[in-house]
Amino acid sequence: MADFRQLASEEMGRLAPDAYAASVRHPVTLVLHNIRSMWNVGAMFRTADAAGIDEIVITGYTATPPRKEIDKTALGAQETVPWRHFAEPVEAIAMLKSEGRKVFGLEIAENSRVYTSLSAADFPLALIVGNEVEGIGDALLAHCDGVIEIPQYGVKHSLNVAVAAGVALFECVRAYRANG
Repeated sequence: MADFRQLASEEMGRLAPDAYAASVRHPVTLVLHNIRSMWNVGAMFRTADAAGIDEIVITGYTATPPRKEIDKTALGAQETVPWRHFAEPVEAIAMLKSEGRKVFGLEIAENSRVYTSLSAADFPLALIVGNEVEGIGDALLAHCDGVIEIPQYGVKHSLNVAVAAGVALFECVRAYRANG
C-alpha cells in the first residue's frame, strides 16, 4: 500500500499575502469578458491565484470585487490577485497589446489552435474568456492575435467558463515554465 498523507495547511509552504504580492508571477493575464455569474468570477480569481499569474482584467458587465458572491468562491484571492477593470474590451485589448502581450481568445472557433500548442513565442500573453452562453463573440475575436481551443469530446461541446479558464491557465503556466 502506498504511503500517502494529506498535508496540513502549515506544511504546504504557502506564501503569506505580502510575500505573494512581491513574488514573480507567470506572464499571463486572464481577461473576463461579460461573465454573468459572480461565482464564476470568484472561482477564476481563486484559480488565478493558484496558477500564480500576473493579473485579471475585467471587461464589459462582469462584476468586480468587492461582492459577497465573488468573495464566497474566491476565498480571499480577490485580495491577492491584481485586477483592473475596463468597460470596453477593445480598450483593454489595446492596452494589453501596448504592454507587449499577445492576446488569445479561449473559444471553439475556425482556425483555432489546440490549447496545448503554446510556445515561448506566445508569451507574455493575455487569455480572454467570455460569457457563459455567448462566448467571446466574433467582434472581439477579430482583435485577438490567436485563438486557442480545448478539445471537446462529449455532446455539450462546452465547459463551464471557470473550469475552462482553469484548464487553460494551468496549461499556459506549464507551457511557459517548460519553454521560458
